[in-house]
Amino acid sequence: MYDPTVARLTYRGLLGRRRALILGVLPVLLVVISLAVRSFSGADDQVASDLLGGFALATMVPIIGVIAGTGAIGPEIDDGSVVYLLAKPLKRPTIIFTKLIVAIAVTMAFSAVPTFVAGMILNGNGQQIAVAYTVAALVASIAYAAMFLLLGTVTRHAVVFGLVYALVWEALFGSLVSGARTLSVQQWALAVGHKVTGGDIVTSDVSLPTATVLLVVVTVLATWYAGQRLRSLTLAGEE
Repeated sequence: MYDPTVARLTYRGLLGRRRALILGVLPVLLVVISLAVRSFSGADDQVASDLLGGFALATMVPIIGVIAGTGAIGPEIDDGSVVYLLAKPLKRPTIIFTKLIVAIAVTMAFSAVPTFVAGMILNGNGQQIAVAYTVAALVASIAYAAMFLLLGTVTRHAVVFGLVYALVWEALFGSLVSGARTLSVQQWALAVGHKVTGGDIVTSDVSLPTATVLLVVVTVLATWYAGQRLRSLTLAGEE
């Protein structure tokens, strides 16, 4: 289910100079803001939670997920180079699974690592806040990568739709409409983070069992359907 050649090509495409610079902007900004906040206000658990929840998990992780998930396959479909990949004797689910692993790894590296660093800067992991949000970022990276990889296979405007979901649905509607939070990857990840802290500093509107089921279902279904879309793309080309 994992092909090293496909993985190497996908890493090369995602971590090219231009895309790597884009991926690195938000993590660097998070660390810089954390340093500034710590220097001005000192170690404060609530401030640390607000910054990691409001900026790292709500903004940085989904945007990086959009870039990595859609970038893992979208550009190849857009420019037609995916035809050369599909001509190889590889099963379509293997291609999708390999690209998903790469997208997850890139999303985790550019979101979970800086989240932990920022948490340690802000309050030295007091009340396990840094670890909780890092775990939440890791969990969210998996679901976001699968969702946005699927978007990359179904539309040429995957980045736009991904940003609409991340910034409009989760950030805007999620803050205004309580029911929308149930269908939010951010809230599912926060449920896991809440379990890590064991306190009320990190909270979620979704219970841990529900969040776990939804995370697994969304990731599996998105990966499966992306494989089906890639298979239909092949058949269309052959016809």
